[in-house]
Amino acid sequence: MGLIVQKYGGTSVGSTEKIKRVADRVIRTKEAGNAVVVVLSAMAGETNRLISLAQEIQRNPDPRELDALMATGEQVSIALFSMACKARGYEARSFLGFQVPIETDSSHTKARIENIDAKTLKDALNHGVIPVVAGFQGINASGDITTLGRGGSDTTAVALAVALGADICEIYTDVEGVFTTDPNICPKAKKIDRISYEEMLEMASLGAKVLEIRSVEFAMRYAMPLHVRSTFTDAPGTMVVKEDETMESILVSGVTYNKNEARITITKVPDRPGIAAKIFNPISDANIVVDMIIQNTREGELTDMTFTVPKPDYETALEIVRNVAKEIGAEKVLGDTEISKVSIIGVGMRNHAGVASRMFKILADHGINILMISTSEIKVSCVIQEKYTELAVRALHEGFGLEDR
Repeated sequence: MGLIVQKYGGTSVGSTEKIKRVADRVIRTKEAGNAVVVVLSAMAGETNRLISLAQEIQRNPDPRELDALMATGEQVSIALFSMACKARGYEARSFLGFQVPIETDSSHTKARIENIDAKTLKDALNHGVIPVVAGFQGINASGDITTLGRGGSDTTAVALAVALGADICEIYTDVEGVFTTDPNICPKAKKIDRISYEEMLEMASLGAKVLEIRSVEFAMRYAMPLHVRSTFTDAPGTMVVKEDETMESILVSGVTYNKNEARITITKVPDRPGIAAKIFNPISDANIVVDMIIQNTREGELTDMTFTVPKPDYETALEIVRNVAKEIGAEKVLGDTEISKVSIIGVGMRNHAGVASRMFKILADHGINILMISTSEIKVSCVIQEKYTELAVRALHEGFGLEDR
């Protein structure tokens, strides 16, 4: 017996029939003697539909009103799910973010959770009720509805699990767990039984879409075990837990890729204190995340600077950098959107030398040129031409023996 928080994504509740099947699964968990709290996303495609409606009215929708609109998607799914449980003779009650309450900051469309008062949910549990919470949303200090950004329902679930002192947080999706790489690119990809928080955090930040990065951060900070599994089978999924010795024995745990990046280069930048801040401060002020940064030294106290940004922010970043380049007297600004980033990840890298050089050789043997390199204790990332992404992923997966795990 225990307290379990279960989160179901949009594909899991994409129709009334699927909602009924999820209700059956939740009830089985409850009948096994567990207390269950359910977190739901909007039905598949609903959030995109609502955003499209907003854009038909206003080209750049007002963020406050967009949050109020988008939050309605989860309201539908939690109400329908609660009805499905009641139809099966089990008491369930839906809760919107503000009814819990889930308190956030005021950053509309990308709010961060600041506090959760779990008393209302605990009272429901004590009365044998299944609380059904809308993911992705909360309320700010002004009483406005806020949303947490794409994938925010994962974060809602983990944060609730922590606030309630749950034994585990189960994330149900349309895949059977976390794989060594994208099975759509590499059919020989294998499901990972156990992975560390750090590895999962790197995979989430580097393009793996199974878990939202903030949910992993929450889980790691509070040591909340996560179980990533499929809604459509009863097979065990992937446990995301604290690192242990067995994980360190595996050199590379996974290969990820991200095609959603663009590269910007500023040539002949004056090489003096304060220049980097002049370049990156206005980019930060525009809320654009800079990833990899490389600086090359030239003769004559000049340097070239190259960095990557998310592809949707490319045009905005390019315009900012062109203005800065004029101000600081740089030569020119170059851009490239036809790139991708491939990465290898594994806590075993901490104790093994030569991992990066092995990666570089595998790419070279397949005729793939490396444009940029970034490393950390447990990852090596290379920017390459986008057209070679799939080849690189398959080559690295095979080269590091991941199909034999």
